Amino acid sequence: MNARPDTTPDERRTVKVSKYLSKHLRHQPDRIGITLDTNGWVPIDELMHAAARHGFPFTRAELDHVVAVNDKRRFTIDGARIRANQGHTVEVELDLPQAEPPEYLYHGTGPRSLDAIRAEGLRPMNRHVVHLSPDRETATRVGARRGRPVVLSVRSGAMHRAGHVFQVSANGVWLTSAVPPQYISFPTS
Repeated sequence: MNARPDTTPDERRTVKVSKYLSKHLRHQPDRIGITLDTNGWVPIDELMHAAARHGFPFTRAELDHVVAVNDKRRFTIDGARIRANQGHTVEVELDLPQAEPPEYLYHGTGPRSLDAIRAEGLRPMNRHVVHLSPDRETATRVGARRGRPVVLSVRSGAMHRAGHVFQVSANGVWLTSAVPPQYISFPTS
């Protein structure tokens, strides 16, 4: 993603630090020599030292700022440790409690994925669970990352009543193992 021309150097730095954290707390901790515990946590000092050794130093103030201003609330700091709230491709157990979802949740995707979703439903793909948004606006932003967004409505209440398990992350993203096609409403146009 290229920086918008109206962003300041501080805003661009915040985005760079956020992307760096996402990459290493969700997908490639071993790339910089850190090990996440079973719940995805890593000591902040260990993360910062590893990042500096890897050629990407940042300050504790920058880290705190990224966590505080991230519009998707991707990270949580708990004392002297940090973790990503969801979206991992590495094996972690976020230890989130089961939750009863609202009647409808939403999933943003692109047009080229629709045939597969119609046939197979929503699958985790390279993640461990399917991510669902609590509102259409968020799902639209998620889908826009893949071009023209398509927002699917998921009958999550009916899924829950049928025995499907849901969890909700600290940043409001709903998680479930898969969504069978019969619970998905597709746009007509």
